[in-house]
Amino acid sequence: MGRAFEYRKAAKMKRWGHMARTFTKIGKQIAIAVKAGGPEPENNPTLRAIIANAKRENMPKDNIERAIKNAMGKDQSEYKVVTYEGYGPHGVAIFVDTLTDNTTRTVGDVRSVFNKFNGNLGTSGSLSFLFDHKSVFTFKKKDGLEMDELILDLIDYGVEDEFDEDEETNEITIYGAPTSFGEIQKHLEAEGFEVTGAEFTYIPNDLKEVSDEERETIDKMVERLEDFDDVQTVYTNMK
Repeated sequence: MGRAFEYRKAAKMKRWGHMARTFTKIGKQIAIAVKAGGPEPENNPTLRAIIANAKRENMPKDNIERAIKNAMGKDQSEYKVVTYEGYGPHGVAIFVDTLTDNTTRTVGDVRSVFNKFNGNLGTSGSLSFLFDHKSVFTFKKKDGLEMDELILDLIDYGVEDEFDEDEETNEITIYGAPTSFGEIQKHLEAEGFEVTGAEFTYIPNDLKEVSDEERETIDKMVERLEDFDDVQTVYTNMK
């Protein structure tokens, strides 16, 4: 398996212990998708992708349908994507992805954790050189699939030559340009692939070695950040 695959798998394993919190975060994603493209998954590719992710996280069907219904309500909050970045203890870079309806509250929450752990919250874009922004798609492998041909078809969308294959789940994971998310999704669906996961992610391109004690401190900081409902995902360059 590739470095990106192992990094994302480790991050997901940590999240699985907080299912209720994960469902709340997915509910916000659904709200944004429904407001932007409507409540019908067949007419809203972004919503389809989020539903695939929700199923991957074992979110019950009733919860998904309730989130879609709530998103159509007049009192639904207006969420927007805001990213915060900075350095935590021991020089580890930390990227915090949020969906918020109150940026004052969110930046205060995030800054409080950075301060508590003697970190430093930087300006937007200050750590972009340490992370590669990618669109990531996971889909079921079909019989007779020639990955070289598929990659060639998608190369104009920034899809990389390297891909990951999970033999246990019979799934393929590919990585592409974030600006080509819609085109990649459209191509995979048109070719009849069952997309089981589709998301944006930040993958560290320069991993930092840490001791076990330092790792424990960073893990605690990440967990504290993820306790906030506004925080969607926390990325680090910790090896």
